[in-house]
Amino acid sequence: MPRMLDLSDEVRAEIGDEEADRLLAGDHAPGGYDCTSCRTPGDSEHERTSTVLFVGDETAVLAFAHATCLPSQVVQVTEEQLRGAVRSISGDTVDLDPGKVVAEQAVLGVTSGLVLIAGELHPALVVEPTGPIVRPGSVAAGDDFLPLLIEQGFMPVTELSAVPPVQHGWSVLLAMGQLHAVLQPGPNGGQPVAWWQAHQPLQVTEGWRAAANKHQQVLMFAAPVGSIGRQPREDLLRDALDKAAGGGQLVGATLPLAGT
Repeated sequence: MPRMLDLSDEVRAEIGDEEADRLLAGDHAPGGYDCTSCRTPGDSEHERTSTVLFVGDETAVLAFAHATCLPSQVVQVTEEQLRGAVRSISGDTVDLDPGKVVAEQAVLGVTSGLVLIAGELHPALVVEPTGPIVRPGSVAAGDDFLPLLIEQGFMPVTELSAVPPVQHGWSVLLAMGQLHAVLQPGPNGGQPVAWWQAHQPLQVTEGWRAAANKHQQVLMFAAPVGSIGRQPREDLLRDALDKAAGGGQLVGATLPLAGT
């Protein structure tokens, strides 16, 4: 069955006309998939779906996303990033070079919510990758996500009883009431660069925005893949945060707010 696929010229140029035509005809494209951006289910038979090609030095991975989340595009990544994520996209991959290992690039998932600490509501961002994060250049298996953040100045959180220390040089970019990016210091003291950037600006609730404007800072918590999950309600998100903190799987920092 033909799929409702958006396939950009640059993706077609990378995979070739023959493979592109097979995808559009439904031969190699999945019906159901997990969106590579928001990680929620999609269905290419019934909704517009973007083809997103992650290209490393030797390996390429074709993933799928809701067209409302991402446009069809080619994303250049390092081979280490591409091989570092051990969870493959089940049924959603096209191996452009048979014999090579094809794995999904780990993507940072970001959830916003209000967190009650010491009787006061604080705006928070919870970051959880979609796969293990390994140290750049490492070929060993494992997950270095939390150690890498601790090296950047984030602190282990064992319980959510106090606001974590301020992480100077980092900030959360909010523009026109939407979340755009988490910024980190640039190299050699240069302009800040995006540590995480939304593919398209994320909506936040009125309550979250009001709390951010009140405190002029945002709490950021991070946990390894599988620790938090996508929680539909803030009380469930808080329960997941408490569990991750109690298990030594949470780091945090307070980041100044940039924008309004």
